[in-house]
Amino acid sequence: MKLVQRFIFGFFFALTLPALAQSIEEKLKKTLTQRLGDGTQIETIIKTPYNGLYEVKVGNEIIYSDAEGKFVFIGRILDTETSKDITQARLDEINKIKFTDLPLDAAIKSVKGTGKRVIAVFEDPNCGYCKRFRKTLADTKDITVYTYMYPILSDDSRTKVKNVWCSADKSKTWDDWMLNGKTPAAAAESCNATASTDKVVELGRKLKVTGTPTIFFTDGTRVPGAIDSKTLESRLAAIK
Repeated sequence: MKLVQRFIFGFFFALTLPALAQSIEEKLKKTLTQRLGDGTQIETIIKTPYNGLYEVKVGNEIIYSDAEGKFVFIGRILDTETSKDITQARLDEINKIKFTDLPLDAAIKSVKGTGKRVIAVFEDPNCGYCKRFRKTLADTKDITVYTYMYPILSDDSRTKVKNVWCSADKSKTWDDWMLNGKTPAAAAESCNATASTDKVVELGRKLKVTGTPTIFFTDGTRVPGAIDSKTLESRLAAIK
């Protein structure tokens, strides 16, 4: 009889564990939302194996919290044995996209050499860091670049995007502007780039692209910011 009672108690205790864990996460989400501000959009919370810390996904970023939401840690967790950046690995995993789902017809296609290595990049025509990354791309061999002109920084960004989109050679016109500061010719009145631009803006919002440049690789991972040639080559080489 005691054996049966133990079995029943253990069974029901096991059933309550997931519910208990879920209630902790829900409570933590509510607490952090209140303390960090109503504008904080917490997407997921999971418990980590790191001293009781909870991983909190906010937008495209990760922060860490204790179970009560009293202390928040913003930074990187490194494995000292392997030197692996665990936080970056998690960011790569949770922010992955399906590259083949990208609407390539909405991008400017540029091919260098064999073009066997492929990336997609969101850039604003008024973005200084985008211009820096464009110089890195100019020195990169055997690459295909799909550029999504993403006008989010300045009032005239849309105008510049329209002028490039309506030009005879979009790729050349974009590079002339981004690399050499050559202003694109004004688009003809008959050319309407609104639909294509809106499509890119909607895509960027869907993918949670909050800054430019944002680079996507064919394995679905992304990198924000103007990475240098060494980092770009390393990321491209890591793709199987």
